[in-house]
Amino acid sequence: MSQNTAYDPHSHDPLAILRPVPSFTVTSNDVTDGKPLGAAQFGASSGGSDISPHLSWSGFPAETKSFAVTCYDPDAPTGAGFWHWAVFNIPRSVTELPTGAGSPNSGLLPEGAVTLPNEARLTSFYGAGPPEGTGVHRYIFVVHAVDVAHLDVDPQSTPTVLSFNLNFHAVGRAVLTGLGEFGGAH
Repeated sequence: MSQNTAYDPHSHDPLAILRPVPSFTVTSNDVTDGKPLGAAQFGASSGGSDISPHLSWSGFPAETKSFAVTCYDPDAPTGAGFWHWAVFNIPRSVTELPTGAGSPNSGLLPEGAVTLPNEARLTSFYGAGPPEGTGVHRYIFVVHAVDVAHLDVDPQSTPTVLSFNLNFHAVGRAVLTGLGEFGGAH
C-alpha cells in the first residue's frame, strides 16, 4: 500500500475467503441491512441493552439439516475482528429467532441449540461497542444453512472454531449487516 492510499476497512470482506455457497434471504424487524443498529443492539457499556435482533430466513437449500447464526465485527481494532454471537444446532424446522433470543435463560432458543462463548466469554449476544476513534463498524449477522443436523463442536469452543467447521458444512449463507460507531446507542 502506497503512502498516498488510505486504508478502507470496509473493503475487506471476511466472508470472501470462505468456500462459496448459495445465498438465501435473512430479514429482521430490528436490523436494516447497511443501516445503523438500534440502541438495543449496542452493549450495556455503550448505552445499549445487549439484545439480539429478530432474524427470519427463507429460501435456504433443500439439503439443509440445521442452522447456525453468527454475528461478527471485522472492523474491531484487534487484527482478528470480534465475535459477538455464535449459535449452532438450530433445527431445520426453525426459521426465525425472536428479538432477545441471545439472552441467557430467555427460553427463546430452540431445544438443542448451543450458544458458544463470545469474545467476552459470555454465552449470550454481546452488543456493539466500537471504541472511540475507530470509525464505523460492520456487524455481520450470518445465518448458515448446515448439511448435518448436529455439528460436533465443543460447547466451550470459540466462534472461530465453529466458523472453521461451518466453512466445510455450510450449504448456504444469508447475510445481514448492521452498522455501529462510538456513541451510536445514545
